[in-house]
Amino acid sequence: MEAAATPVKHYTAYKPRPFKREERKDVTVLFGGLTWKHERLIQGALQNLGYKAETLPNIAREDLDAGKELIDVGACCPTTFTTGNLVRFLKERSAIEGPEAAANNYVFMTAGACGPCRFGQYHESYTMALDGIGLRDFRLFLLDQTNLDQGAAAGGGLEVNLPFTLGIIWGVLCGDILTDLEYRTRPYEVVPGTTDRVLKDATERLYEAFRHRPVRKSKLGAVAWHLLTRRFTNALRDVKKMFDAIEVDRLRVKALVKITGEFWLQTHEGDGNYNIKRWLEQEGAEVMPPPVCVWLDYLLYMGAQKLTDKGDKKKARQVRWIRSIYKWVYNRFRAAVDGVPSPMPDQDQIAELAAPFYNYRIEGGEGHMLIGKALKAHLEKHAHMICELSPYSCMPNTMSIGAMANVVGKHPDLLYAPIEVKGDAEVHALSRLQMVLTEAKKRAQKEYDEALGRSGLTPDQVRERAAKTPAIKRGVWQVPHHGCSGTAANVVLHLAR
Repeated sequence: MEAAATPVKHYTAYKPRPFKREERKDVTVLFGGLTWKHERLIQGALQNLGYKAETLPNIAREDLDAGKELIDVGACCPTTFTTGNLVRFLKERSAIEGPEAAANNYVFMTAGACGPCRFGQYHESYTMALDGIGLRDFRLFLLDQTNLDQGAAAGGGLEVNLPFTLGIIWGVLCGDILTDLEYRTRPYEVVPGTTDRVLKDATERLYEAFRHRPVRKSKLGAVAWHLLTRRFTNALRDVKKMFDAIEVDRLRVKALVKITGEFWLQTHEGDGNYNIKRWLEQEGAEVMPPPVCVWLDYLLYMGAQKLTDKGDKKKARQVRWIRSIYKWVYNRFRAAVDGVPSPMPDQDQIAELAAPFYNYRIEGGEGHMLIGKALKAHLEKHAHMICELSPYSCMPNTMSIGAMANVVGKHPDLLYAPIEVKGDAEVHALSRLQMVLTEAKKRAQKEYDEALGRSGLTPDQVRERAAKTPAIKRGVWQVPHHGCSGTAANVVLHLAR
């Protein structure tokens, strides 16, 4: 007698159970993926709308192991880390509350994407991992990066309307301002640890601004209020006062390192990229972190271009108009802290710089921006070296790195450190970075010595002039650019004038 055939279990796409509106008061919305500053402000914006919002714990080394156990071995490093991070949280909640409660009391919100990047398939990795830990009923919701007013998700518990989206975008912009001030100040602080303490207080000041913003239900009212309110600029002025109280010494010679690469890795601060920004600072560098807002500007820029290609000039003009307003808001926030944070780069200039090496129509990852931003920083002397963070097995970044080989061939004096992050090869990655950083530090010192020669001043005379210029000692001060990459060299030339 023949044995009965085992039924074939065909693949079915994940579809979340409804998250009902009446559940909103009891169910916690989980999110993550940015820096703790950005996430804290977004948390305030979501709580303001009545959501119970909680950020996932920061990425830890054990998340990589958890992800490797549960998802495709070909997944890139960020996918593995972020999947393992969600799994770790849910396992901990299941152990305390029970699996059923963990599945019912939390939902996870993340961004969706398309194109060659595996970011578009993150949710598939998540569902594979949820199957592996017996929590298939856990609810995941994807947000469209290009749609500001998506309406309600299944069940109506998560409503992606303009107050929701504008709160997140404004949180990203303010988070970028905080991050810029942080990395400009901490390498030069006189009392170690002061910047980190001030940063926590400044983040809480902005969190309160988001947590208690007035809610405008109409679309027009929400847009008008966010564009015209002084709530966030006033909070940023308070932030400026907090940072101004930090005493700094900008005559310390430090190599300036610009971070580029895959979006998640270049943004992350923690074990997911070997805590590389802190490591660079500890090794005597000043780090130029990438603002998140540039990615949103890139999406708008490419969106307008696609509409133009289709012949829809009216919609293309509307997108360009939205992009202009977006940049105006960011510049308004910059002005509240004396214009110190870096402006958004000109996307047309970035595309033009990258054009000989990489066609801007090739999408995926950072695409042409990786090349364009590296060239801009090098040619305009805004950094001594470029540190590009690429995930192991990242398809789009492989193309960009290949193009950078041609860039370095045409610009041999460009110091470029491509670091492939696997998550468990820290010694190898940092030793490679150390070699390039050593050369960058030599260049920074040489540049400083040449600035002294041009100024006709001795180091003691420079410090005497600095002591008589109180603004230079403040945490928030726009260092004039006199054709040097390093902060100390530019300060010397400023004092000489």
